[in-house]
Amino acid sequence: MSTLHLAQRFCLAAALLLGCTTPSVPIPPPSPEKVYFSLDLDSGTASFGYAADPSYADAVVYIFNRDAGQGIITTAEADGSVGPTEAFPAVEGDEVIVTFEAHSQVSSTCLRMQDGQSNSGRECEL
Repeated sequence: MSTLHLAQRFCLAAALLLGCTTPSVPIPPPSPEKVYFSLDLDSGTASFGYAADPSYADAVVYIFNRDAGQGIITTAEADGSVGPTEAFPAVEGDEVIVTFEAHSQVSSTCLRMQDGQSNSGRECEL
């Protein structure tokens, strides 16, 4: 077989292999509108919840309170929902980073703590 035929076969094999791999779709940042906190003012703690989102199915979830320097790690359900989680130290107005790690990708958002459902107006200022 000539060198040209080997080179053509190599190129064809490489094209087939590359054509079979699809790039992964990045996971979106957590939506502030799907976040809720249950704040307990007496104990100075809160728990976290997130409405179902298939993008986060079985994801590892990190909730870190920047102001308190503490947080929790949990796992999202098969439908991508979370919580309510165990309580972690928090007071009204604390900055909380919510991070989802799914499919070897990580995406985060930062929200200022408030009791109840959050919204985009509660995002931290950088």
